[in-house]
Amino acid sequence: MSHRSGQEDPERYLFVDRAVVYNPATQADWTAKKLVWVPSERHGFEAASVREERGEEVLVELAENGKKVVINKDDIQKMNPPKFSKVEDMAELTCLNEASVLHNLKDRYYSGLIYTYSGLFCVVINPYKNLPIYSENIIEMYRGKKRHEMPPHIYAISESAYRCMLQDREDQSILCTGESGAGKTENTKKVIQYLAHVASSHKGRKDHNIPVRAHFSAMGELERQLLQANPILESFGNAKTVKNDNSSRFGKFIRINFDVTGYIVGANIETYLLEKSRAIRQAKDERTFHIFYRLLAGAGEHLRTDLLLEGFNNYRFLSNGNIPIPGQQDKDNFQETMDAIIIVSLPGMLKVVSAVLQFGNIVFKKERNTDQASMPENTAAQKLCHLLGMNVMEFTRAILTPRIKVGRDYVQKAQTKEQADFAVEALAKATYERLFRWLVHRINKALDRTKRQGASFIGILDIAGFEIFELNSFEQLCINYTNEKLQQLFNHTMFILEQEEYQREGIEWSFIDFGLDLQPCIDLIERPTNPPGILALLDEECWFPKATDKTFVDKVLQEQGTHTKFQKPRQLKDKADFCIIHYAGRVDYKADEWLMKNMDPLNDNVATLLHQSTDKFVAELWKDVDRIVGLDQVAGMNETAFGAAYKTKKGMFRTVGQLYKEQLSKLMATLRNTNPNFVRCIIPNHEKRAGKLDPHLVLDQLRCNGVLEGIRICRQGFPNRIVFQEFRQRYEILTPNAIPKGFMDGKQACERMIQALELDGNLFRIGQSKIFFRAGVLAHLEEERDLKITDIIIYFQAVCRGYLARKAFAKKQQQLSALKVLQRNCAAYLKLRHWQWWRLFTKVKPLLQVTRQEEEMQAKDEELVKVKEKQSKVEGELMEMERKHQQLMEEKNILAEQLQAETELFAEAEEMRARLASKKQELEEILHDLESRLEEEEERTQGMQNEKKKMQSHIQDLEEQLDEEEAARQKLQLEKVTAEAKMKKFEEDILLLEDQNSKFIKEKKLMEDRINEMSSMLAEEEEKAKNLGKVKNKQEMMMVDLEERLKKEEKTRQELEKAKRKLDGETSDLQDQISELHSQTEELKAQLVKKEEEQQMMQSRGEDEVSQKNNALKLVRELQAQLSELQEDLESEKQSRNKAEKLKRDLSEELEALKTELEDTLDTTAAQQELRTKREQEVAELKKAIEEETKNHEAQIQDMRQRHATALEELSEQLEQAKRFKANLEKTKQSQESANKELASEVKSLQQAKTESEHKRKKLEGQLQEFMARVTEGERAKGELADRTHKLQTELDNVSTLLEDAERKGIKMAKDVAGLESQLQDTQELLQEETRQKLNLSSRIRQLEEEKNSLQEQQEEDEEARKNLEKQMLTLQAQLSESKKKLEDDVGTIDGLEESKKKLQKDLELTGQRLEEKTIAFEKMEKTKTRLQQELDDLTVDLDHQRQIVSNLEKKQKKFDQMLAEEKSISARYAEERDRAEAEAREKETKALSMTRALDEALEAKEELERVNKQLRAEMEDLMSSKDDVGKNVHELEKSKRTLEQQLEEMKTQLEELEDELQATEDAKLRLEVNMQAMKAQYERDLQGRDDQNDEKKRALVKQVREMEAELEDERKQRGLAVAAKKKLEMDLKDVEGQIEGATKARDEAIKQLRKLQAQMKDYQRELEDARACRDDIFAISKENEKKLKSLEAEIVQLHEDLAASERGRRHAEQERDELQDEISNSTSGKSALMDEKRRLEARIAQLEEELEEEQGNMELLNDRFRKTTMQVDTLTTELSAERSTGQKSENARQQLERQNKDLRAKLGELEGSVKSRFKASITALEAKIIQLEEQLEQEAKERAAANKIVRRTEKKLKEICMQVEDERRHADQFKEQLEKSNSRMKQLKRQLEEAEEEATRANASRRKLQRELDDATEASEGLSREVHTLKNRLRRGGPISFSSSRSGRRQLQVEGTSLDLVSDDELENKITDNNANETPAPQPE
Repeated sequence: MSHRSGQEDPERYLFVDRAVVYNPATQADWTAKKLVWVPSERHGFEAASVREERGEEVLVELAENGKKVVINKDDIQKMNPPKFSKVEDMAELTCLNEASVLHNLKDRYYSGLIYTYSGLFCVVINPYKNLPIYSENIIEMYRGKKRHEMPPHIYAISESAYRCMLQDREDQSILCTGESGAGKTENTKKVIQYLAHVASSHKGRKDHNIPVRAHFSAMGELERQLLQANPILESFGNAKTVKNDNSSRFGKFIRINFDVTGYIVGANIETYLLEKSRAIRQAKDERTFHIFYRLLAGAGEHLRTDLLLEGFNNYRFLSNGNIPIPGQQDKDNFQETMDAIIIVSLPGMLKVVSAVLQFGNIVFKKERNTDQASMPENTAAQKLCHLLGMNVMEFTRAILTPRIKVGRDYVQKAQTKEQADFAVEALAKATYERLFRWLVHRINKALDRTKRQGASFIGILDIAGFEIFELNSFEQLCINYTNEKLQQLFNHTMFILEQEEYQREGIEWSFIDFGLDLQPCIDLIERPTNPPGILALLDEECWFPKATDKTFVDKVLQEQGTHTKFQKPRQLKDKADFCIIHYAGRVDYKADEWLMKNMDPLNDNVATLLHQSTDKFVAELWKDVDRIVGLDQVAGMNETAFGAAYKTKKGMFRTVGQLYKEQLSKLMATLRNTNPNFVRCIIPNHEKRAGKLDPHLVLDQLRCNGVLEGIRICRQGFPNRIVFQEFRQRYEILTPNAIPKGFMDGKQACERMIQALELDGNLFRIGQSKIFFRAGVLAHLEEERDLKITDIIIYFQAVCRGYLARKAFAKKQQQLSALKVLQRNCAAYLKLRHWQWWRLFTKVKPLLQVTRQEEEMQAKDEELVKVKEKQSKVEGELMEMERKHQQLMEEKNILAEQLQAETELFAEAEEMRARLASKKQELEEILHDLESRLEEEEERTQGMQNEKKKMQSHIQDLEEQLDEEEAARQKLQLEKVTAEAKMKKFEEDILLLEDQNSKFIKEKKLMEDRINEMSSMLAEEEEKAKNLGKVKNKQEMMMVDLEERLKKEEKTRQELEKAKRKLDGETSDLQDQISELHSQTEELKAQLVKKEEEQQMMQSRGEDEVSQKNNALKLVRELQAQLSELQEDLESEKQSRNKAEKLKRDLSEELEALKTELEDTLDTTAAQQELRTKREQEVAELKKAIEEETKNHEAQIQDMRQRHATALEELSEQLEQAKRFKANLEKTKQSQESANKELASEVKSLQQAKTESEHKRKKLEGQLQEFMARVTEGERAKGELADRTHKLQTELDNVSTLLEDAERKGIKMAKDVAGLESQLQDTQELLQEETRQKLNLSSRIRQLEEEKNSLQEQQEEDEEARKNLEKQMLTLQAQLSESKKKLEDDVGTIDGLEESKKKLQKDLELTGQRLEEKTIAFEKMEKTKTRLQQELDDLTVDLDHQRQIVSNLEKKQKKFDQMLAEEKSISARYAEERDRAEAEAREKETKALSMTRALDEALEAKEELERVNKQLRAEMEDLMSSKDDVGKNVHELEKSKRTLEQQLEEMKTQLEELEDELQATEDAKLRLEVNMQAMKAQYERDLQGRDDQNDEKKRALVKQVREMEAELEDERKQRGLAVAAKKKLEMDLKDVEGQIEGATKARDEAIKQLRKLQAQMKDYQRELEDARACRDDIFAISKENEKKLKSLEAEIVQLHEDLAASERGRRHAEQERDELQDEISNSTSGKSALMDEKRRLEARIAQLEEELEEEQGNMELLNDRFRKTTMQVDTLTTELSAERSTGQKSENARQQLERQNKDLRAKLGELEGSVKSRFKASITALEAKIIQLEEQLEQEAKERAAANKIVRRTEKKLKEICMQVEDERRHADQFKEQLEKSNSRMKQLKRQLEEAEEEATRANASRRKLQRELDDATEASEGLSREVHTLKNRLRRGGPISFSSSRSGRRQLQVEGTSLDLVSDDELENKITDNNANETPAPQPE
C-alpha cells in the first residue's frame, strides 16, 4: 500500500467526523421511530421501525423503501443510538449483536476508515486501493502515543506492543489472521516497517523527517536485511490465486529481537504449512510460486543457458502457462529479488528451481504387454541430472525399477506408469520444500546477531485464517486446528484482561475462562489417548499395514462417534466422510489421500542418489535421507514390506501431523509467554473492487475470525464502561434531584444516580474510577435521555413562545396608551397654539429663576441637617472611646502591679536557680567522673562485643550448618511421617474394602438366589412361548391347507383370486401380530433386566449411604467441640442448597415439560407463549430474589464494617488518651522523683550534722536507757511475731483444707465429665443402632415395594397374555367365518375395495398437505426452541454467576468474621494493657499524693517554727530593751539565747527528719496496700475465669446431651413412621396377593377355555386329515410305540429307584432339619448368654455412672477448697485492714508528737522565766524522747521487713496451691483417658455382640434356605409320584403317554397318529401348580 495520492489529507482516512455522528436530527429520528435491525438477503441486515407487535411476530416498516413486513420477534436485533455511530472500539457498543457490528464496519469502510477495534481485536478491511496513511509523518504521529489517544491503526498496535515490551520487559506478539487476500502479509510488512523505523539501531539518524529513501539508506544493515527478507520469502512462498494476486501460501512467525535500550539486534523466521502441491499443479487462472515466472522472465542469456531454461509453455508443472499479474512485471521483480538475496547474502540456488520445473517434463509410457512404465525419451532426465549432479542411468533405474528390501535381500521391482508419475511429483514437491526450508534457515542465519543478546522480542504471526470450503482436506484441518488454538489463546487473554480490569476496579464477578469452551474441539483433533484424537488415529493408521482412507474414517467414526463436536455424515449420499463443529461453524471433511499426505512418501532410491549428488548444495538439501518414508511401504502396504521397513527405521519416521503438532505446540508455548495483540484481516468482496462490501461474506469472516466469539464473551460480562464524570455529565438530566448542591465525589454521585434510576443490580457494577454496564443498558438510558431532552426542549420552547407572546402583547398595549396620550396632547396643542397668553407664557417661562432659588435653599437646609446628625454621631463615638481609654489605663496599672510582683517572684526564683546551679555544678563534676569511668567501661565492652561478634558469626555458621542438617532431618522425618500416614490410610482402606467385600459377597449370594428363581420363572415363560409357537405353527399349517384348497378352486373360479390375496394379507397381519407379541415379551425381559440392574444400583447406593453415615458419625464424635457452630453453618448451607436444588428441579421440570410439549403439540404456539411468559416471570422473580439477597448481604456487610470502624476508632481514641495520660504521669513522676532526690540529699546532710552533735552529747545514762528500751521493745515485738505466726499457721491450715476441698471437687467434676461423656457415647451408640434399624427397615420396605411391583408386573403380563390368547381365538374364529362369507360374496367386496382405494388416495393427499403444514410449523417451533434454549443458557449462566457471587459474599463474610475476632482479641489485649497502665497510674498517683501530703506537712511545720522563732526574737528584744540593774547577766543571757537558738534549730531538723521517715513508712504502707489489692483482684479474676470455664464446659456437655436426646426422639419418631409404613406395605401386599388370587382364578378359567379350544382344534385337524395316513405308517408307528413302551418300562423302574433315593434324601433332609433346629436352640441359648453379657455390661455402665457421681462429689470438694481459698483471701484482707489500723496508730502517734511539740513550746515559755535552772533537765528529756522515736522507727522498719517476709511466704504458698491444682487436673486427664479406654472396650464388646447377631441371622438364613430346598425336594417327589401315577394309569388305559419332570426335562409320547405337540390336561394342571408355586412369594427374613 504505497502512497499514490500524496496530496490527499491522510486524517480523512483516520479520524471520524464527529459533527455527523452527534447530529441531533439523527438522534431524534432514532428515538421517534424505534429503529431496529431486520434480516435481509441482499444487505445482510436492514434498518426498520417497529409499527406493531402481534404476539411472537412484529410488524415493521423498512427504512429504505417504506415497505411493511411481518417478522418473527426472534429475528429482530436492537439498534445502537446514533452516539455510537462509527465508533472506534466496537466493544463500547451498548447493543452488541451481529447487525450492529456489521453496520459499524460498513459505515467506517465507506468513510475510508479501514481499521476498527473490537475489544482486543484490530479489524482491518482490505481497501483494494492505496491510502496515504503509511507515510513517515503518520509513523511519527503514532510514535510514543497510547492506543486510546489515536485512531485505530496497525501502527497503534505496533506502538503499544513496542512500548509494553520496553516498559514491562515482557515479550510481545502480533497475530495477523484472515482469509487469502485479506491483507495479512501487507499488514505484517507495515508492522516490520514501523518497528524498523522506530527501533533502528543506526545511531547516526538525528532528524525524523528524512524521506523514505534517504532513511532507508541511512538505516543499519540489520534493518535492511530484515526488510529485504520479505521480498525473498514472497517470491519463493507467495503465488497468484483467484482471490489474491500476492497470496502467501505458507504461515510465518517473524521474531524480532531487541536489546535493553529498544534497538533491533536480530530476527528469526519460522514457517508453517507450505502449500508444496502448488509447485506441480495449479487451478484455473492461478499461478505457481512467483520465483518460477520471475526466473523465466528475468534471467539473462548466460543464466538461461546455465540453468537450461525454456519457454513458459514447455513446462508441464506450469499448468496455465504464463499468466501476468496486473500492475507488476516479473522481470523487474526478479531483479529486486536478486538484490534482496545479495543483501541477505544467500548463495545461488536457482539450479534447484530449474530442476523442479524439469521434474515435470519427464514423460513415462506404459508398455504394450505389461503395466510396466518406460521412459522413451530421457532428454528431460538428462537435463535434471545435470542440474542436480546425478547419473542419468542410475536415476532412470531408481525411478523405473527401484530396489526394495524383502526380508534380508534386496529385489528390483518394476513400477507402473502411475507409480512413476507419483514418484516424480513427490520428488519435485520434496525438493522445493527442502529448498524453501533451507532458504528460511539461511535468512535466519543472516539475521541472527549473536554479538548483542536480545533482551526481549516482538513476534509477528502471519497465518491463514479459518477455511470452510464445500469439501475440506488434511491441509484445512491443520489450518482450522491452528485457528482453534489461536482463538483459545485470545479467549484466555481476554479473560485475563477482563479479570485484571474487574480486580483493578474492585468489582465482584465470577470469572469464566472462555478458553475452556474450545477445549473439546481441540481434544477431538489432538488428544493422544482415551479416546485418541483424529491426528493420533491418522498416525496409528499410517503404521498399520493394509490401512486405507476408508479404514481410517471407520476408526474415527468408531472412536469419536459420540463426541459432542463430531458429527457423522447425515446421508449415505454425502460426499463428506465426517464433520467437526468448530467455533466458526460446522466443517465437512473428505479423507481422500490423508494417509499419503500424512506419511509424505518418497522414492528412497532417488533420495539416496540426491544425497550422494556431486553438487554440494543438493547433497546438503537431502542430508536427512534416513528419515523419509519409502514408496515401497505405501505401494505394497503388505505385511512383510511394511514390517521390515518398520524394523529398520524404528524411531526415525515422523509423520506430517506429528511434526506440525509439535511445531504448533512450540508456537503456542511461545505465544502464551508473550502479551498477544490480535489483528483480524477481512476481504470486503471477491471482485477486488474498492468501496464495495459484501455483508454476508464479511459476517462469515467475522464468525471465522472469532470477532463475534469475542463479542459473545463481552456480552457475558460488563462491556460498556464510562468514567464517573462523563456518566454524571451525560445522564444527570435523568435524575435531577438525586445529587445535592455543592461538591460531591464522582463515585457517590453515580451511586445516587443509579439509585434514582432504579436499575437492576445485575445490570451494572460501580468500580473505583468507572461504572460498568451490561450490553443494552446504555441504549435504554440513551432512549430515556432523548425522551427527557425532547420533553425539556418542548417545555422550553413553550415557555419561550409564551414569554415572547406576552412581551409582544405588552408592547402593543403600551403603544395603544402612548397613542392615546399623543392624540390628547395634539388636540390640546391645536387648541392652545393660537392663544396669545400661551405664547407669552412659553416665551417668559425660561426667563424666570426665582423658583429655582427656593429649591436650592431647600437642598442646602437638607445638607445642613445631615451634617449636624453626623457631628452628633461622631461626638458620641468620641465619648465612648475616651471611656474605653480610661478602662484600658486602669487595666494597664493593674498589669504593671502584677508585673512588679512577678519580677519580685522572679528574683526569688533567680536566687533559687543560682543555688540549684551550684548544686548542679557539683553533680556535674560527679557526673564527669562517672562518665570517664563509663567510657573506660564502654571501651572494655566494645572489645568484648567485637569478640562476641566474632563468636556469634562462628556460632551463626555452626547454626546454619545445624539448620541445614535439621531441615534435611525434618524433611526425612516428614517423608517418614507421610509414608506412615499413607500406610495407615491404606490399611484402613483395605479394612473398609474387606468389610465392603464381605457385604457384597452376602448380597451376591442373595442376588444369585433371586437370579435362580427368576431364571426358573423365565424357563417357564419360555415353555409357554414355545407352546404358543406350536399353536402358531398349527395355525400356519391350517392356513397353508386353506390356501391349497383355494388353489384347487381357482381352476373353476378364477374370479376369486382377489379374495384369496386379501386372505393372504390377513394371514400376514396375524404373523405380524405374533411377531409383535414376541417383541413385547423380549421388551418385558429387557425391562426385567433393567429393573434388576436398578435394584442393584439402589442397594449399592444404600450401602454407600450406610458407610457414609458411619463415617459422618465418627466425624461427629471427633468434632464435638465445634458441633454447634458447624450445625448452624450446615443449616444455612442446607437451606441455600435446598433452595438451589428446588430451583434446579423446577427449572429441569419446566425444561422437560417444554420439551415434551414441543414434541407432542407442534401446532400449539399459544400455550408455548404462555409457558414462556410464566418461565420469564419465574426467572425474573428468581433474579429479584437473588438481587434482594445480594442487597441484604451488602447491607449487612456495610453495617458490620461501620460497627468495626467505630469500634476501632473508639479503641484508638482510648489508646491515645491512655498514652497521653501515661506521658503526663511519667512527667509528673520524673519531677517528683527529682524533688524527692533533692529532699533526700538534704535529709542526709542534716542527719550527718545531727549524728555528729549527738555523739558529743550522748552519755552512759542515755546508752542505758537505750538498752533497757530495746529489751522491752524486743520482747514486745517477739510477742507480736508469735501472735502473727500463730495467725498465719491457722490461715495456712484453712488454705490447705480449702485446697483439699477444691481437689475433691475437681475429682468429682472430672468424674461428672467422664460420666457425661460416657452417657453421650451411649446415646450416640443408641442413635447408631436406631439409624441401622431405620436403614434395615427402609431396605426391607424397598424390597417389599420391589416384590409388589414385580408381582403387579407378572399379573399384568398374565392378563395381557390371556387377552392376547382371547384375541387370537376371536381372530381365528372371525377369520374362519369371514373366509366362508368371503367365498360366497367376494364380488361385492371388490367394488367396495375400489371405492375405499379412491377414498384412501384422497386421504393421502390431504395428509400430505397436513404434513407440509406440520413441517413448516415444526421449523418455526425449532427456531423458537433454539432461541428459548439460548435464553435459558444465558439465564443459567446468570444464575451460576449469582450463586458464585453469593458464595463469594459468604466467604468474605466468614473472612470478615475472622478479622472481627482478631480485632476483638487485639482490643482485649489493648484493654489489658490499659488496665495495667491504669494500675501503674494509680500507684504513681498514690505516691504523688503521699509526697505532696508530706511536703505540705513539712511546709506547715516550717512556717510554725518560723513563727515561733519570730515570737522568741521579739521577746528577746523586749527583754534587751527592758534591761534593769542586772547588767552583769546580759552577756550570759545572750550566750544562753544563742545556745537555745542552736538547740531550737537542732530540734527543728530532728522533727523534719522524723516527719520524713514517717512519710516514707506511710508511702511503703500505701504501696503494700495497693499491691495487695492488685494481687487480690488478680486472684479473684483467675478464680472467676476458671469457674466460668468449668461452667461453660458443663453447659456445652449438657447442650450436647440435649441435642443427642432430641435426635434420639426424632429417630424414634422416624422409626414409628417406618413401622407404620411397613404395616401399610404389608396391607398393600395382602391386597396384591388377593388380586393375584383373582388373576390365577381368571387364568384357570382361561386355561379351561383353552382346553375347549384345543379340543375344537383337534376336531378340525381330524376333519382336515388326508387319506395319505396309510396303514403301513400306522404299523410302523405302533412298532415304534412298542419299543418306546419297553424303554418307558425301564424308565419307570429307574424312576422307582429314583423315588426310593429321593425318599432317602428326604429322610436325610429331615435329619438335617432336626440338627438345624438343635443348632437354632443352641444359638438361642448363645443369644441368652449374649443377653447375660449385655446385662453384665449394663451393670458395668451403672458402676461407671456411680464412679462418675463420685467424681462429681470430688468436684464439689474442689469447689469447697476454692471457697476456702477465697476465705483465706478474706483473712488476708483483714490483715490488710489491721495493717491500716497500725498505720492509723502511727498517725495518732504523729499527732501526739505534734501535741508534744506544742507542750515544748509552752515549756519554752516557762524556760524564759527559769532559763538556767531547767535547761539541762529539758535537754535530757528531749534527748530521751528522740531516742524513743528512733527506736520506734527501727521497730517500724523491722515490722515492715516481717510483713514482706509474710507476703513472700503467702506467695510461695499460693504457687504451691496452683501446682497442686495442676496436679489435680493431670489426675483428671488420666481419669478421662481411663474412661475413654473403658468406652473403647465397650465399643469392642458391642461390635462382638453385633457380629454374633449377624452370625445368628446367617444361621437363620441358611436354615430358611434348607427349608426351601426341602420343600422343593418334597414338591419334586410329589410331582414325580404324580407323574408315575399318571403314567401307570395311561399304561393301563393304553392311551398316549407323556410325563414331565422338573429335573430331567420334558418328554412326550404319542400313539396312534396323534400330534406330538398337543398338551394334555394333566400337564396343564401340573404347569398351573408349578406356576402357583413359583408365584407364591418367598418367605421374607424377619
